[in-house]
Amino acid sequence: MQRPVAEPYKIKAVEPLRMTTREERERAIREAGYNTFLLRSEDVYIDLLTDSGTNAMSDRQWSALMMGDEAYAGARSFYRLEEAVREIYGFKYVVPTHQGRGAEHLISRILIKPGHYVPGNMYFTTTRAHQEMQGATFVDVIIDEAHDPHSTHPFKGNVDIAKFEALIDRVGAENIPYINVALTVNMAGGQPVSMANLRAVREVCDRHGIRMWCDATRAVENAYFIKEREEGYQHKPVREILKEMMSYYDGCTMSGKKDCLVNIGGFLAMNEEWILQKAREQVVIFEGMPTYGGLAGRDMEAIAQGIYEMVDDAYIAHRIHQVRYLGEQLLEAGIPIVQPIGGHAVFLDAKAFLPHLTQDQFPAQALAAALYVDSGVRAMERGIVSAGRDPKTGENIYPKLELVRLTIPRRVYTDRHMDVVAWSVKQLWQHRESIPGLRMVYEPPTLRFFTARFEPIR
Repeated sequence: MQRPVAEPYKIKAVEPLRMTTREERERAIREAGYNTFLLRSEDVYIDLLTDSGTNAMSDRQWSALMMGDEAYAGARSFYRLEEAVREIYGFKYVVPTHQGRGAEHLISRILIKPGHYVPGNMYFTTTRAHQEMQGATFVDVIIDEAHDPHSTHPFKGNVDIAKFEALIDRVGAENIPYINVALTVNMAGGQPVSMANLRAVREVCDRHGIRMWCDATRAVENAYFIKEREEGYQHKPVREILKEMMSYYDGCTMSGKKDCLVNIGGFLAMNEEWILQKAREQVVIFEGMPTYGGLAGRDMEAIAQGIYEMVDDAYIAHRIHQVRYLGEQLLEAGIPIVQPIGGHAVFLDAKAFLPHLTQDQFPAQALAAALYVDSGVRAMERGIVSAGRDPKTGENIYPKLELVRLTIPRRVYTDRHMDVVAWSVKQLWQHRESIPGLRMVYEPPTLRFFTARFEPIR
């Protein structure tokens, strides 16, 4: 019998949860337009909408808040953040931002010109939006296995080198400002990139003079998967693996609300001084001074402390274990999920879960709404609604993956909460034919998954 794994922390403070009635939840989801983003958090029992900014901070992070230097310029807290980024990530320079999309905005404005092409290992919603707003075309160069929820490839986040080189041959290296290589690719189901693949991408970039940029939002989870799955890394600490991963990049965008275990904040990091100078010029316009970038000093202190805590091997091992604990229960029940189980979430395969619905009936959106009604568990859609519309044709983009993301915040819930989630998903699976599709009744012009509204197809 395998030794059980317990949470590597003690609970010092608790936030009460309230279980609503089914009638209350039916009313709440109807008023929210069947969009889980529009629910009030007080109406949610277990919140798996996102792991972004929903983490529990440690006692040391709460203590660090009290050390915040709130000077308008040159705050001591900025230099503590800068030191942590240099030590753990290895980049020379850092510009704080209010969150990850602030960093995406800056680097897109600095490096992208109209007509450019930006390859990436699958799109992410806000990243692609910023690239397109600057006139670029996103090109997916991830391996084909990433689009297959049933493939068990250990590194489904890998860049397909042949696809990358084919794009270079087609449009010219001078029209590719950088390749954006995300770690533990969110839209693929939290799937990692191998160290060997990072080296291969770096070699192509060096040969053609193309920058290699990182979405480092969940880089620590990627480092753990390398430790588990890639030869030669089993006995290396996660901290060391992360540093090597980052050494292949020219810079990164970072949402500190994930890996860094905080509720707000992010940064743009780089090695080229001219990009630093441009970032400082831009951040003053859109965020704040280069030494606070839209953050209070106390926020930067908490991020800096979180950077050191995130590379603790016991912490990240439990983080991955808890996601697997939920995913394995669903697999044992025969429920279709993305495999291998990812780093930050379990992704339900809504196409296989609700085969009676066409993709135009928004099966992932419908399944997320049904889960909330059944148990008060809030999840989110990652499918056709998130994919949006083609900016040139205006037509819906039909991704191969139509998923519901059960995203687990860090250090917030126990495995007992995961049991409740698994039970509810199993209940829905048994009555899946009764779940109706949805039609969209309000669609915003961009990032529609945040605020779109729906109604059931009766």
